Amino acid sequence: MIVKPLGDRVVIKNVESEETTKGGIILTGAAKEKPQMAEVIAVGPGGNVDGKEITMHVEKGQKVIYSKYAGTEVKLNGEELIIVRQSDILAVVE
Repeated sequence: MIVKPLGDRVVIKNVESEETTKGGIILTGAAKEKPQMAEVIAVGPGGNVDGKEITMHVEKGQKVIYSKYAGTEVKLNGEELIIVRQSDILAVVE
């Protein structure tokens, strides 16, 4: 299946977080924070959204940092994806 986001939506996939701290302590699943870095999987066309002209500033393949509790989580083809608005993306990581 192919996911095509609409409007100003962006489909992202979390990048795995580290399982050990800098001091070498191994974290259990419960102790890990939800990662906020993700890879862009698909980008909507932008255009006129809610009466405002939206230009998309992210591209497929970029790594981004997004708001902690943003988006809708979906499971598709065995992968966990998140659909967020472009405004929920805080930065592009280069």
